[in-house]
Amino acid sequence: MPGHSAIWKSLQNSKRLTLIAGPCVIESELLCLRVASTLQKLCGKLGINYIFKASYDKANRTSAKSFRGPGIDDGLTILSRVKSKFGLPILTDIHNESQSAEAAEVADILQIPAFLCRQTDLIAAAVRTRKIVNLKKGQFLSPTEMGQVIDKAKKMGGKQILVTERGTTFGYNNLVADMRSIPIMQRFGLPVIFDATHSVQLPGGGGDKSSGQREFAPVLARSAIAAGADGIFIEIHPQPDRALSDGPNMIPLAAMPQLLHGLLNVWHAVRDK
Repeated sequence: MPGHSAIWKSLQNSKRLTLIAGPCVIESELLCLRVASTLQKLCGKLGINYIFKASYDKANRTSAKSFRGPGIDDGLTILSRVKSKFGLPILTDIHNESQSAEAAEVADILQIPAFLCRQTDLIAAAVRTRKIVNLKKGQFLSPTEMGQVIDKAKKMGGKQILVTERGTTFGYNNLVADMRSIPIMQRFGLPVIFDATHSVQLPGGGGDKSSGQREFAPVLARSAIAAGADGIFIEIHPQPDRALSDGPNMIPLAAMPQLLHGLLNVWHAVRDK
């Protein structure tokens, strides 16, 4: 398992693409192990930095009856097993201050969800753990406004910070991904990740749940790398149509080899220059 400083250095390495990927929510230990194993082997062959991502709780589901996950205790146990079995860095999200220290015992990167990116106390709790913090840009913020969020995290002691673009509210049940946001947020001097699958989400588009247009996620991922993104965030499932959360915008696990080869072609075309 790479140390904390090694993980941060890998995220800053302009010569290697970073992939943050995994199922939207922890449905089972078997699912997490399967996805982690497949992607670790694939990324190892391709020379891609891989970070495993999964959520133990989806606290902002559209409907109260939607599946949220196993909860923090069981969820962190599963993430710990993924970490120990494969030696992978782990990213998971936190939703309140009390979760930060507990999640930091397992996770190498604590993610502040987009809807919560302006919550001062949550950001403070995350940076106090001394772990890497991923700030997801709120759907309601311009990329320039994220500068205030980043400044807040830095003034609270955050030194290892990522910022992630995930689309901006465009209209009823729709988002738009503006590629200008990538170079704009890179002006803050931080690695910028592009969340390809949440950017094609149609929030609330399924009535009591969100819908999505997964067919456009590869298009946006390639565009983001061409625009200079330092890494790509993708949610993945072996059978997205049977997934318990965000299935319509997740990428099938079997499609990842072709997708990653295409992303690397764009990466090298841009970075080798």
